[in-house]
Amino acid sequence: MKTYYGKSVFNGVAIGKISIYQKGEQQVKRVKVEDTEHEKKRYSAAVEQATEELQALYEKAVKEVGEANAAIFEIHQMMLQDDDYKESVENIIDSQQVNAEYAVAATGDNFSQMFAAMDDEYMRGRAADVKDISERLLNVLGGKSKAGMDTEEPVIILADDLAPSETVQMNKDMVLSFVTVHGSVNSHTAILARTMSIPALIGTDIPLDDTVDGKLAIVDGSKGIIYVEPDETTLSEMQEKQKGEQEQKELLQTLKGKANITLDGKEIKLYANIGNSKDLATVIQNDAGGIGLFRSEFLYLEKDDYPTEEEQFAVYKTVAETMAGKQVIIRTLDIGADKQCDYFQIEREDNPAMGYRAIRICLDRPEVFKTQLRALFRASAYGNLAIMYPMITSVWEVKKIKEIVEEVKKELTEQNIAFGSPSQGIMIETPAAVMISRELAKEVEFFSIGTNDLTQYTLAIDRQNTKLDDFYDAHHPAVLSMIRMVIENAHKEGIWAGICGELGADLDLTQEFLAMGIDELSVSPGRILPIRKIILETNVEELKK
Repeated sequence: MKTYYGKSVFNGVAIGKISIYQKGEQQVKRVKVEDTEHEKKRYSAAVEQATEELQALYEKAVKEVGEANAAIFEIHQMMLQDDDYKESVENIIDSQQVNAEYAVAATGDNFSQMFAAMDDEYMRGRAADVKDISERLLNVLGGKSKAGMDTEEPVIILADDLAPSETVQMNKDMVLSFVTVHGSVNSHTAILARTMSIPALIGTDIPLDDTVDGKLAIVDGSKGIIYVEPDETTLSEMQEKQKGEQEQKELLQTLKGKANITLDGKEIKLYANIGNSKDLATVIQNDAGGIGLFRSEFLYLEKDDYPTEEEQFAVYKTVAETMAGKQVIIRTLDIGADKQCDYFQIEREDNPAMGYRAIRICLDRPEVFKTQLRALFRASAYGNLAIMYPMITSVWEVKKIKEIVEEVKKELTEQNIAFGSPSQGIMIETPAAVMISRELAKEVEFFSIGTNDLTQYTLAIDRQNTKLDDFYDAHHPAVLSMIRMVIENAHKEGIWAGICGELGADLDLTQEFLAMGIDELSVSPGRILPIRKIILETNVEELKK
């Protein structure tokens, strides 16, 4: 038996044979051509076909992992249409009189190196996306389909790394686990693996050769270990562990329809995080009590221009109606940092995570903010809708928001347009907001703690920088103390407090949050039932003692 270690992306046990995923990268030859126009036409046709393939991938991913996680394939389509990329390819064809394959490969290498050299971590991550779209174009030009897996039985996929398109194209029924030598816990593929609930490891020190290919293996996602050719004792132990996990999944299904009430009578709001209305099916399927975080920025990210009031209203109204009286908390525009929209024309910043983003953009561009607020208030007439404002750091920001809200309500009233009375809250994502949370609580109706940003700002660690993974400690005492302080200050002013960041789904902390007095947890839909089980089995008063 050989044992290899990696970083866990998703827990669980997978037992099966290893199948090494072959990328099938093409060897591109530089060919001198006479008819450069013909080569440019071949390139344009390849772009058109690749775009159609990506659209099909997007539609498949939406069904399997939700619209938010499928958005990467829309980004790839936009990258294919990028003018700079296109001009580079066509210029190489014309100036060097070479074939389209060589021009695409050269452009892909040049752009990938350019992105990889950038200071911003998000932009460095785009290097892999450029490689992916360039490889797709080369496959189309060469008349080849994308490389894939050839198997008649479910297998553990082993690869150097996996692009999102490769992950989604795989037959889910034939994949037991993902194990990669490289990759990041925040990569698109890691996110897809978690959404698909497939045990996965990244950064694994395992060879990609015949010593492991086709061999029986066990992936223990909880410990970040893969055993190759396990001995009888290890195999037996892991089979028992796998059996227990399956029984646990079946048991969780019996919890559907039950209220989220602790043994001593404390009721918890257990909501779901989503990116768009197409994710509603998973919310209902997992029996969420409402939506605690609707990321409205995806309405902006998927468009080439500002979404209109009517476009936004239609989406918000659909969500409010579909949830049939259950609370829907919609976060206002959170563009900036790692989420960029070209049409916003935001200047490049040295430190975008601390720059022009979220509520700062909205208050600086009230015309954009008011369009969204009008749509939200109109939609609030059709269900139990609430509005949440991100990246608040001061009381004056909340008061300025209130002024703009009053202007919107006045306009709607004068135009005789119906609107509801949505509750309004803020996200607590910065140490500044934590320290003045008592004062902020006097201005709003609820808090939702965004633990992702709160952790990175508290620890001074860029959460997208893979070099800092070992230093990023979401369980840091300082972070937990801040969460406790926010909850206590909210309750002193008579409002409720919840968590909508990744930490809210951390089962190791659920009881600690309950002991702190948390009122709401908003998590990915697949985490609803496991957390409900803990809530139903917990006596909060005993925990406090």
